[in-house]
Amino acid sequence: MPPVSCPDIDSTATFALSSRIIPFMSPKRWSFFLLSIIVGIGIGLYYGWVLSPVQYVDTTPPTLRVDFRTDYTLMVAETYQAGGTLDNAARQLAILGSQPPAQIVTSALIFAQQHQYAPADISLLQNLSVALQVWKPGGDANPLPTNSNPADILTTPLTQPGVNQP
Repeated sequence: MPPVSCPDIDSTATFALSSRIIPFMSPKRWSFFLLSIIVGIGIGLYYGWVLSPVQYVDTTPPTLRVDFRTDYTLMVAETYQAGGTLDNAARQLAILGSQPPAQIVTSALIFAQQHQYAPADISLLQNLSVALQVWKPGGDANPLPTNSNPADILTTPLTQPGVNQP
């Protein structure tokens, strides 16, 4: 098949930059193009960060930052200390994720100790953590005897069923 020619196209026009017959873009155009890109990015960032930043609405509690999760856990511990039940405390902690309630409180306790929370707050978290370690779901609302200290449970040796103890 022979090559097809078009008489309306000037055969002297080439696209080589070195010949300067048809210059693609002059340096002035390049600088205007780059300046436009930079200004556009700047305006976009200003609009996105200052004028109309993202606002999170109706997010789930597991997406909270660790300090907010710790504060929420501390509020649950305060409610438990004020006379709440372990079942209610565990139910309130369950909305923070799929971890067991005792593990959620332990994570909050570690964060509170690392960030110098008040000793009274750390004590509340410790009491809730100890109580949740012996808590059985659906069991007794208050598994501890009323005259006992939750810290005493940590020093009591655990026995396993079916194993003879000396």
